[in-house]
Amino acid sequence: SGTARYGHGPAALQCRAPRAGGERGPGRRGSGLGLGEARGDPVPSPSPPPQRCPGPAAGAPSGCGGPGRAAGSRAGCGGAGGAGGAGWLNKLVDQCERLQLQSAAIAKHMAEVLPAKSQSVLTAANGARELVIQRLMFVGKVCENEEQRLLENVHTEEERVHQSILTQQEHWTEALQKLDALRTYLVDMITNKDDQGLRAEKEIFERTEVAEGILEPQESVKLNFNQQCVQSPLLHRLWASAVLSCSQEILIDEKTVSPHLSLSEDKKTLTFSPKKAKLDLDCPDRFDHWPNALATAAFQTGLHAWKISVEKSCAYKLGVCYGSLPRKGSGNEVRLGFNAASWVFSRYDKEFRFLHAGQPQPVELIKSPAEIGVLVDFAGGEVLFYDPDSCAILFSHRETFAAPLYPVFAVAHHSISLVCKLMALSVAAQPQPPCAGSRLCCCWNVLLLALLGPKAFVISP
Repeated sequence: SGTARYGHGPAALQCRAPRAGGERGPGRRGSGLGLGEARGDPVPSPSPPPQRCPGPAAGAPSGCGGPGRAAGSRAGCGGAGGAGGAGWLNKLVDQCERLQLQSAAIAKHMAEVLPAKSQSVLTAANGARELVIQRLMFVGKVCENEEQRLLENVHTEEERVHQSILTQQEHWTEALQKLDALRTYLVDMITNKDDQGLRAEKEIFERTEVAEGILEPQESVKLNFNQQCVQSPLLHRLWASAVLSCSQEILIDEKTVSPHLSLSEDKKTLTFSPKKAKLDLDCPDRFDHWPNALATAAFQTGLHAWKISVEKSCAYKLGVCYGSLPRKGSGNEVRLGFNAASWVFSRYDKEFRFLHAGQPQPVELIKSPAEIGVLVDFAGGEVLFYDPDSCAILFSHRETFAAPLYPVFAVAHHSISLVCKLMALSVAAQPQPPCAGSRLCCCWNVLLLALLGPKAFVISP
């Protein structure tokens, strides 16, 4: 209605200008002022159309009717100036209405929506905070329980080995006593040879037969500590996930890139090409035949991990190698996984394998991973390949590494890309593989690190 749209009082009169000749605006109810009609009064019949300007009189100049033109224009002709001014004022009124509605919507948003959103955010943040704390407490409790279980396994295995050693000691001590007694008896018989000694031949035979029944000591697995007692899928996956959650920079060394590969400007993507590029093949670091490349830096301590996007490629190799790996030629000494200086996870079409020293080990996978994480525990002597999406360990290999290791890559189809930076979790050097407690401690610390930020720090063994 008119009152609803324009309000009451003088302000309303100031906003709405009268239309020329009392005309109604299009789509409006009521007259030009419209305050009474807007309250629901019946709509009057349309006003008759304004008179057309009479034609020019004889002898008069062409126009709107001679001397009476000004009055005619105001009264019935609806002159262009009056109609245009009324339309312009109506546009201003419409703009005022839109601004008023916009202001009302903003005021409502500030009065109702924003306070509700603020309260909703507060509630959601508190819930998320509680969820994080509860889940981390749960993970911590699971880690503690798993640590306790594994340490009990270690203690049980240690006791078993010690008991086996004690049993062996008792057995061989008794055997030595029997052998010493027999030797003493035989020496005495030799030095005091007489008829009585000859008659004791049967006794001598029986004693020597006992000695022959005492076997020589043999290597026994019962005397070795079984590392399988600390194997835990939970620990392995949690440890791998925790290590892969933090990272720092890793780049591919362009001096090592094969002429069959092109390296992106950010030095993180390798793209295969069947045609060799024109590169400096005389560079001693460059692979001149196989499509290989190394990272810029090596490591010889600590934990290290990186992730590679492999979803575009059906032929690649990922892993580590010694810096002494040859670069020239097509022999197996250069081919990744076919020598003692490289450890790689390989894909060719639908075939997945772990390769080292020319001994392939098939890896059965349900689906092709889009990303692969490579994790190396230098002190613990382990290289592990991990699927971050499914949290599945693709393959794990134990090896005592004798030299610094370089991340190594090969691609023979499309491209692969580093999607995560190299991790720098420094673990103090250990003379033997870390125990389960150390790894669970590592998992817990790294999970906390993931919340605090990806910064390098030292984990005590």
